[in-house]
Amino acid sequence: MNPESCIDCMKCERNCPKNAIHADNGIPLFCMHCNPDKAPCLNICPEGAIEELGGAIVVNEEDCIGCGMCRDVCPIGAIEIVRGTANKCDLCINEESQQCIDSCPTEALVDDHSKLVSNKQSKFIKELLKLKASNED
Repeated sequence: MNPESCIDCMKCERNCPKNAIHADNGIPLFCMHCNPDKAPCLNICPEGAIEELGGAIVVNEEDCIGCGMCRDVCPIGAIEIVRGTANKCDLCINEESQQCIDSCPTEALVDDHSKLVSNKQSKFIKELLKLKASNED
């Protein structure tokens, strides 16, 4: 995600088949698909309902008990409990392509997940540094 390229049209949000993208100050927010060894949601799930499949961290809805532990530990708030089941971006694993990327008119979204994660981390670091600076004043 290149936040500078995002024009706040939110086509990605409207076209997400899982309704798993939400805007925060005009920037799309969705799962970063953390490394499986470090993915808080995957590692805390008491039922093993969250797993890594082909680079995507996905929820097996049949095994999910809707406890909300994954939602509570997600560092960016990208998981919701919907009708008793965890819901999050699954990189359109059952689709031919990623709908958010296909619908983005400015190519702010990319399918290179390492770049996507790096860009998101950079943005959050900048925001944290701003917050830290304002708290020190």
